[in-house]
Amino acid sequence: MHEIEVLLASPATLALLIANIGLSVVAFGNANIVDRLLFDINRMRKSKEWYRGVTSGFIHGDPFHLFMNMLALYFMGPFVEYVAGTVGFLVIYFAALIGGSLWTYMEHFRDSNYRALGASGAVSGVTTAAAVFAPFAQIYLFFAIPMPLGLFAICYIGYSAWASRANVRDGIGHAAHLGGALMGIAIVCIFWPQYPQRALDQFMATLPTSL
Repeated sequence: MHEIEVLLASPATLALLIANIGLSVVAFGNANIVDRLLFDINRMRKSKEWYRGVTSGFIHGDPFHLFMNMLALYFMGPFVEYVAGTVGFLVIYFAALIGGSLWTYMEHFRDSNYRALGASGAVSGVTTAAAVFAPFAQIYLFFAIPMPLGLFAICYIGYSAWASRANVRDGIGHAAHLGGALMGIAIVCIFWPQYPQRALDQFMATLPTSL
């Protein structure tokens, strides 16, 4: 019941959950919708269909892909919206979505066959923003392994950077993850600089004092 109340108090998060789920479910059964909305390097380059950098973030490849992204948004979104406010949260979300698309475009510019879809870039940005707001908040990786949110964000960015650079082909948009994650941090540093400073102070306080 408490989780429902928190979600209802987070209008932007709720609206994005509904939009992602609704559009994705419709697109699951309609290849034409997917074709018109997904991230398509060839069409973006030749036809200047830049809108795909945003619309691709509202459709998903399959129910599991949708579930994982929406699960992360469900857990992280309300907290970020509470700290940043509804408008601030939307700025973080869409900046991360666009940042992920831009990074993907630069990374795969020469691959005219590259296509992608999903809210991973936006959700990555929301997650890293949450990590800057509360780096020592405890999360449970795979619902079992306790880990500070800040440490998770560092590992996530590190792996995404490596996988993107190594051009790992595992069906995951590592470039979008990396671009979105970095954009989430950048937006927080620009508009809420007190939080990264506080996070740094908290980290320094955990270091052993030299004798």
